[in-house]
Amino acid sequence: MTTNPFAPRPYQREAIAALRQGWAAGSNRLAVVLPTGAGKTVVFSNLISECLPQLRGQRALVLAHREELIEQAAAKVRAVRPDLRVGIVKAERNEHRDVDVIVASVQTLAVEKRRQAIRDIGMVIVDECHHAAARTYMDVLEHFGAWRGVPVAGFTATMTRTDGGLAEVWQGVAYTLDILDMISDGHLCDVRGKRITVDTLDLDKVRTRGGDLVDGQLGRALEDSGALDAIARAYVDHAPDRPGVVFTPTVATAQAAAESLRAVGIKAAPVWGAMGRDERRETLTQYAAGDVQVLTNCMVLTEGFDAPHTSCIVVARPTKSPGLYVQMVGRGLRPAPGKTDALLLDVMGSATRHKLASMVDLTARELAPAEEGKSLREVAEEAAVAAERRQLAARVEAEEINLFGSSAVRWLRTPAGVWFIRVANDQVLFLARVPETRLYRMRRWTTAGGIEAPRDDTARPLAEALAWLEEQAKRSGLQRARRTRSPVADEPAVSEAARAVPTPRPQGRPGQHCGRRRRPDRYRSRVVRPRLAHPARRVNARTCRYQVRAHHPSHHTTQEQTMTDRIDRALAAHDLETELLGGCGICDTEHWEMCEACGKCRCSTHESCARPAPERPGVAECPASVSTATASPAKTVHWRCCPASR
Repeated sequence: MTTNPFAPRPYQREAIAALRQGWAAGSNRLAVVLPTGAGKTVVFSNLISECLPQLRGQRALVLAHREELIEQAAAKVRAVRPDLRVGIVKAERNEHRDVDVIVASVQTLAVEKRRQAIRDIGMVIVDECHHAAARTYMDVLEHFGAWRGVPVAGFTATMTRTDGGLAEVWQGVAYTLDILDMISDGHLCDVRGKRITVDTLDLDKVRTRGGDLVDGQLGRALEDSGALDAIARAYVDHAPDRPGVVFTPTVATAQAAAESLRAVGIKAAPVWGAMGRDERRETLTQYAAGDVQVLTNCMVLTEGFDAPHTSCIVVARPTKSPGLYVQMVGRGLRPAPGKTDALLLDVMGSATRHKLASMVDLTARELAPAEEGKSLREVAEEAAVAAERRQLAARVEAEEINLFGSSAVRWLRTPAGVWFIRVANDQVLFLARVPETRLYRMRRWTTAGGIEAPRDDTARPLAEALAWLEEQAKRSGLQRARRTRSPVADEPAVSEAARAVPTPRPQGRPGQHCGRRRRPDRYRSRVVRPRLAHPARRVNARTCRYQVRAHHPSHHTTQEQTMTDRIDRALAAHDLETELLGGCGICDTEHWEMCEACGKCRCSTHESCARPAPERPGVAECPASVSTATASPAKTVHWRCCPASR
């Protein structure tokens, strides 16, 4: 049983279905945007095959602007439907009688007499439809009923045009597929970028016209700077065995680039638009056979050039147009036997004011500039991981603000975003989030001992961890964690991170009496300023009358501010992330009971844990003390999590 090699792939069938649904919904001029190499001719050939029986004897017209595109389209339609009669209308060829499908040159049909001779068209296909805003296209489409309800489908790899006007032709894009999706599915090769920086190339002297760099000035700048010799050396260094294509701004530059490549031993040949048809065909045949390794061209091979074995693209035509850049690089992304990826060599000046297209412009996704040597897929995967982290951080932030803001205990926050409860002047309890998760572990920090972990060191969801730590704070003789509504004298401003914490709005109206007398000074150290969304500014010290100050954040006391900074410094020195990921920093065993004697994890592999605990006056043998694995039973140590060791 033989399979049809031109049967549409799933995404190609989706594109056909999207077009037909759009036409049925009332929009007759729709476009499909598929990356170079996605098989646009296969899509519209199958579309014609499906729609012809419904045209009631009318025919399909395919419009293209280059000979290569016309020949390819006609050949593909014949391959998909060998039973259909296909004719070509171009220059002296006028094969429009007794055929089912007409593939025509738009330049030929721009002549009114030639298009008047073609009748009974019920469907129009426009290849490389980003050109359709040109007057020649508009006249031809108007003649064949594009604005009178005749179904029209456009196909392109990039729906961009520097002089605009596409919105006047196309009512919408029925289907699009990103190049990264094609790479992930294996339909296109991944591409890896390498910059060729030419210090003497000054692109700032090149003017812009029509939204892009002027070709003539750009060509002279490349030749005068020695960039062509740099390209040849770079090709030998990075792609000595790769067949490739070099894109240049002018014919003279293409010819000079071929000479530079031949000078370093690379078989190269130039092609250009005015080149004789037979000579150009012979050169392309030699490239396909491997007799020529590199083709240099003046913007001739951006469309209609199909050579899947091409594995290196040299953009020696810096451009501000992402659409043109996609057309150039796309020539090297088709898969072929033995081909694993494509190499992109981008010619750059040392610096420029121009915003030039680069590898990340191949995709519609928002990506940061690619690092040297990384492939497009690698850059996209790193961006996806970073986006997931940002989303997780946003969800965690919202959850934290909601829970901590509604807690009855006064939670504070360090500039680095760590939430903590102040238990005493030299001790806090805090929550450390396990990296890449929404789970938290509990920790204690003291000025004397630094960061410690509890005996039951289990990662918990935020709500559970918050409740657990608040209970531990109450048992530890909480001094300052309870919220009160008693005002305190002026205190310094809080850190920027703490300012972001939303808190309940104060009761009463601005200027209203707070309803209680000032506490004596001897109690002031035991009260906490209320956490207000809009903290008040004291107007009258005697009556304790306050006035709400809008958009002024709540803040810590001086001692709390100092403590938050010390916690952050301790966390930075402790390498908490390594600990929370499953290792104690010395071994890979997960036990976090901290030894009072040596200040390290209790671990059977740690010889230092054999030292006995220092004597503590008034502290009897603690029932919670634990003998270390290497110490004698008579020598016990007090873990810092033991209440008797405090």
